[in-house]
Amino acid sequence: MHDIRFIRENPAAFDAGLARRGMAPQSAEILPLDERSRAIKTELQQGQARRNELSKAIGQAMAAKDVAKAEALKAEVASLKERMPALENEDRALDDQLQALLAALPNIPAADVPGGQDEADNVEIARWGTPRDFGFAPQDHADFGPALGLDFEGAAALSGARFAALRGPMARLHRALAQYMLDRQTGENGYEEVNPPLLVRDEALFGTGQLPKFAEDLFRTTDGRWLIPTAEVSLTNLVREQIVPVDHLPLRLTALTPCFRSEAGSAGRDTRGFIRQHQFEKVELVAICAPDESAAEHERMCAAAEGILQALELPYRKMLLCTGDMGFSAAKTYDLEVWLPSQQTYREISSVSNCGDFQARRMNARYRPEGEKQTRFLHTLNGSGLAVGRTLVAVLENYQQEDGSVIVPAVLAPYMGGITKLNPNGG
Repeated sequence: MHDIRFIRENPAAFDAGLARRGMAPQSAEILPLDERSRAIKTELQQGQARRNELSKAIGQAMAAKDVAKAEALKAEVASLKERMPALENEDRALDDQLQALLAALPNIPAADVPGGQDEADNVEIARWGTPRDFGFAPQDHADFGPALGLDFEGAAALSGARFAALRGPMARLHRALAQYMLDRQTGENGYEEVNPPLLVRDEALFGTGQLPKFAEDLFRTTDGRWLIPTAEVSLTNLVREQIVPVDHLPLRLTALTPCFRSEAGSAGRDTRGFIRQHQFEKVELVAICAPDESAAEHERMCAAAEGILQALELPYRKMLLCTGDMGFSAAKTYDLEVWLPSQQTYREISSVSNCGDFQARRMNARYRPEGEKQTRFLHTLNGSGLAVGRTLVAVLENYQQEDGSVIVPAVLAPYMGGITKLNPNGG
């Protein structure tokens, strides 16, 4: 959500920020509504003050037995009573209209975010690792994975397309990855583990920016709740409508949860394999901090995600997203893209975003700086540390052998119960 005072005082800068997102100017529509809304609120306040004055004056006139004056004052009160409900209705309607306009607008990009239209304009910041020289043609995980326990057909019979069942050592490897990520983020990187709700109300998804604009990307239950598309929703909203004590900041939270996405806008993309699923697991990272901490917190969170890839010895690159490729709530985003040998390219495995105070305004999440009376809005950040399914794909493809087996990365040995290799058909 945007600060209406900033728009009021800096309309050209606001429109310029939206222009970087490829959007038309909005201040010319917003400001007249804001001006009318403020005028009505002033009139309502003045009307209420006048009613209070008239009530006293009527009492004084009655005490003085000045019936004519009392009746004249009562007539003015009646006129106010008739006028004020209409003003209150208009005030509510204008507030709703203004909030709907502001809620539909994306965050303003940070100054150091490069301009661009899509992923082709993203900027590579760094690379880590060297893609392996296989000595044979590496296969797609969708081709050799079924022999190792990646069951697409069984899941499709149960649930349809974009679902998978993991069986035997494949399920164990997936669990090992998730547990390793969670243990590292809590034990080494200082994130507090949370086991959050998977079903949330409208206001939680509004707070993090998925509603109202992206409802088609979500799954809704018959009682009006929503399945979370990411634990970002649950974790970030833990400070909703709160004033967080400054000595509690920064809050660093993590959760391993199932995530549910309709993939409404991804028709024809990644229809094979385990990359784009309706249901998947992810270790999410969320940070909630004071504004002057958020830039450093962004780099710290990205490093926490990179550490998993480095420990697994998976080649990746770090990308700074351009204005046209960032998410709705983000002011600045790094993507981590892991190397997939079968595609001979890097694919996104983590997106780490600094949202500034954009989500906090939608959630009314604040803190009170030390020595100050007024509260300020917090800054929120989120990122994957990592998406478990995509990490499994990267491990399968990068550790595959010519005979169709897959070597288990050494760092996962404590989680695998002695299994060091996945062999075709359980061999």
